[in-house]
Amino acid sequence: MVAVLSGKAEDAQYQDVFYSIDAIHLTAEVTSNPKATGELLIPETIVAGQNTYTVTAIGDKAFKGCKNLTAIVLPKTIERVYRSAFDGTGIMLNKANWADGCLWIDSILIATDKTIKPRYVVPEGTRLIAAGAFQGNKTIQRVELPACITRIDHETFRDCKNLQKVVIPATVTSIGEDAFLGCGIYQNEKKWKKGALIIDDCVIATNNDLPAKYIFKNKIPIRLIAERAFAGRKSLRSVTIPETVTAIPTAAFYGCENLMEVIIPATVRTVGNFAFYNCGSLKTATLPKDLKALGAGVFYGCVNLREQVLSDQIEVLEPATFFLCRAIKHITLPAHLKRLDAGVFAGCANLEEITLPPTLTFLGEQAFAGCAVLRKVVIPAGINSLPKQAFQGCTRLYRLDLPDGLYAIGDEALDGCLALEKINIPLSTFRIGVRAFRNCQQLRGIALVDHIQLIEEGAFMECKMLEEVSLPPALQTVERSTFAQCINLQKVQLNASLKAIGDGAFFNCRSLREVQWNDSLRTIGADAFTDCKYLRTPLFAPEVTVGKNAFKGCK
Repeated sequence: MVAVLSGKAEDAQYQDVFYSIDAIHLTAEVTSNPKATGELLIPETIVAGQNTYTVTAIGDKAFKGCKNLTAIVLPKTIERVYRSAFDGTGIMLNKANWADGCLWIDSILIATDKTIKPRYVVPEGTRLIAAGAFQGNKTIQRVELPACITRIDHETFRDCKNLQKVVIPATVTSIGEDAFLGCGIYQNEKKWKKGALIIDDCVIATNNDLPAKYIFKNKIPIRLIAERAFAGRKSLRSVTIPETVTAIPTAAFYGCENLMEVIIPATVRTVGNFAFYNCGSLKTATLPKDLKALGAGVFYGCVNLREQVLSDQIEVLEPATFFLCRAIKHITLPAHLKRLDAGVFAGCANLEEITLPPTLTFLGEQAFAGCAVLRKVVIPAGINSLPKQAFQGCTRLYRLDLPDGLYAIGDEALDGCLALEKINIPLSTFRIGVRAFRNCQQLRGIALVDHIQLIEEGAFMECKMLEEVSLPPALQTVERSTFAQCINLQKVQLNASLKAIGDGAFFNCRSLREVQWNDSLRTIGADAFTDCKYLRTPLFAPEVTVGKNAFKGCK
């Protein structure tokens, strides 16, 4: 079982520019455009499929090496730009775009060079500083950031070996990964206190001198923690986050494998992606009642994390939020939850019960895959499709209530649900996916409703207690291995419109005695009824094609 973490991003093209779109947040990032030339206008929004996406980023190396790209207009919606996006472009080579050792595009500071002043004050009106804008600059010694800046992006000042002072305004709300790694401040041992580097009330990074029980004690209250600030600190066992902090950033405690306790204050409103990723010893991390957002993979691999109550202000649970949290038995979902994304509870092997709120309109792939003791789930009316591997490996799931209006049961959705005895397929359902019910060993009866047009390969393979099947009238093909190894299947009624039976469709259905044939059948695949030892081989009209060993082992 693998958590679906990256499945949300897709490629799109809009007006000759390539983007990566995020279907969850409805945002778009400009990606690689190696043939970009002339003047480009990047719009505030793009349309892809049925959705409109806000353009928020110019990605890594997006226009790298485009010597003929002479100008670009960036929208006000841009929140992140990578310096590397313009390496080797005509824009960077044009000295007219530079001022005081800085490359500017639409009030965004893109890059710097050795002609910059050692003591540089970033001008007011600068709306953004690109990731890596000062990286490797050996001239710069002091930088003052204006009050209009809200983010110091990753690697912004990395390897600025002579940089000894940065003035960070109170408007800055986030600091990216390795923003100061290798710079003069970072390498100055006097700047570090008790294993932490703190600049202007912001925790920038930590080292192995960090005590096992860390409580923030600073003359000026800590207001900000940088991304990955505590990542990989194996000595850390307990941390108390101060009440002056409002956000736990991306990967803040990533891989702190001995961290057992995190005391999170009521002031925290957001917890970023992978904040506690693989903190395998973490048992206690009580989330604030007013928390607004949990990022993807926040508690991924926290195998000892216990019961959780989620704030009612949370509307989306992003991919793999609680992936492999094996100790969780109970969890209270937000009352107004709208999306439950891919792999959110996958691998929660001891999750006993879950109540999905009626507001839920989206259920992601592998949402509950591997929840081995989960016994009963009611799918809300707003869900119109049971996604791929949604309950795969839920070995004790005996009851699943599907809503009216459900049109599809996805691939492997209930694969390996050994205890599932009965399921009512809604009248609206037209597709049953690949291996959707494979190895549902207790499934005794299944009513295939009239609307079903597709029953995909291996859909009911190894359903050992299935005794009788009547195919829906709209079905024209029994796909490969659909009922293979249904060892107690005794009777099959083919519908009047069925034209083909695929390879191994009823392979080793060794109790099968009766098939009610029809006149429309034209193809029977190889091994279709192999080892159906009680089935008498019928005589077919000349126009019926019978595959190799189709009835091998039959009477």
